[in-house]
Amino acid sequence: MKLRPWFLVVVALAALGLLAAPQLILSAPRETTMGLVQKIFYYHVPSAWICFLSAFVCAAGSAMYLFKSSEAGDRLAVSAAELTVLFGSCMLVTGPLWGRKAWGVYWVWDVRLTTALLLFIIFIAYLFARRYGGPGSRKLCAGLALFGAADVPLIYFSVSIWRTIHPKTTVVSSLGRGMGIPFAFSMLTFTILYIALLEMRMALERARARVDELHIEAEDAGLEN
Repeated sequence: MKLRPWFLVVVALAALGLLAAPQLILSAPRETTMGLVQKIFYYHVPSAWICFLSAFVCAAGSAMYLFKSSEAGDRLAVSAAELTVLFGSCMLVTGPLWGRKAWGVYWVWDVRLTTALLLFIIFIAYLFARRYGGPGSRKLCAGLALFGAADVPLIYFSVSIWRTIHPKTTVVSSLGRGMGIPFAFSMLTFTILYIALLEMRMALERARARVDELHIEAEDAGLEN
């Protein structure tokens, strides 16, 4: 796989962030009601942020493929779709762990939780359709990606539109310095990690595309039976 020159710098920054973030999180003040369990917040919210960001990246690549027949856009879309599922899994695991302490149950059919689960299911469907859909599956998946991205604003604004037990988005702006710095650092670290993972995944897609080209060239030259 051929990786871009800046890749090693991004990996180094992500590694440093992953080493430093736990120390900052442990030193952050404990929330008076939930205690130690509240520190899941520093993992859950960045996971959700990257899940949403990746859904938009997938939609952008899908739009490039649908409207411009861009193979690069399609490679970006499938790479981002896999990472949407990865970070969506993290979001849906850490959220209920936090909810068990806050609400007494792991899951409630709250608007935000339900729409977040819907986003995860959409991108699971994307990957299954991509793998088993046959001819035309790439355009079908591109449509699914656009539909999934449209769900993200609904997830974000759901706590402001409907009555919900999920914490509102204003909780982030209300953090004091002691919690705000570790939270911002975690968000930055997850973002850098996402860039590194996306580049690695796209490098794999570029390598696969190059192998396909070589097979076609070999067939045209009569080198393959």
